[in-house]
This record gives sequence, C-alpha cells and structure tokens, in this order.
Amino acid sequence: MAQLAVVGQCHLQSTCFLGTRRARFFPVNRFFQPNLSHHGRMARGVLGALCLIAGIIVAGDFTLWGLILVVAGLFAIFESIRGWCLLRACGLKTKL
Repeated sequence: MAQLAVVGQCHLQSTCFLGTRRARFFPVNRFFQPNLSHHGRMARGVLGALCLIAGIIVAGDFTLWGLILVVAGLFAIFESIRGWCLLRACGLKTKL
C-alpha cells in the first residue's frame, strides 16, 4: 500500500504528468500538426460557413438536420482556422 501513495515520481514517460520527467506523446503531437495548404484552408472555411448558414436556416423546420449542419460547419471552420484536417491526420488523401 505504501508504494501506491508515492506522488511526484514517474516510472513511465508516456503517462508522466508529475515530477521532473517530461511526458512524451509523439503520435498525438504529430496527429495535430497543421497539414493544410492555403487553398485547403480557404475551401474548408467557405464550406464551413455555408454549412453553418444552411444549418441555421434549416434548424427552424428540421431540428436534427439543422444541428448536424451547424456542428459540421463549426468543425470545418475549426479545421480552417487551425490548418488541420481530420481525414489527412488519419492518413486519407484529400484533394485540397
């Protein structure tokens, strides 16, 4: 029981948050690196704005479809601001 009470020492670098050792999350850091060009960012920004506007318009009649379009639009705007594409980060090739 006394061994479980030790705080501030890390034995595994991949799960270390306390102590002096630095956590290494290399695959996560590489996953969230920007991977879009200027043209891809502009295309996702326009697509996100269009989905957001369509979702707001549709939300009055079809709440579920409106919610789906708003969430998709906000995520596309996030991708364009961040310069990061989820599909590219997962290894799929996209045109823009």
